[in-house]
Amino acid sequence: MDARDFADLLRTEGFTETLTRSLPPDQAVPEHTHAFDAKLLVTGGAFTLTRDGQATTYGPGDVFSVPAGHRHAELAGPKGADYIAGRRHKPA
Repeated sequence: MDARDFADLLRTEGFTETLTRSLPPDQAVPEHTHAFDAKLLVTGGAFTLTRDGQATTYGPGDVFSVPAGHRHAELAGPKGADYIAGRRHKPA
């Protein structure tokens, strides 16, 4: 998937916030949760997501989601990870 198609998908699914981010090579983000639904498009490098004890590595063009409140950890590949993230906040 490319960035334009991903932006269309985010709008269709009600994601109202979009961020472009990078993680440096081999950067680990310990297990945590978010108060929002997240959907990510990997645009460069590799991004490993671990949830429920299962690690999955995503590369450029891959899309994945993490529901609000779901515990997960993140790890950038040896060349880092570049991605676009959409956030969908729950109604108050």
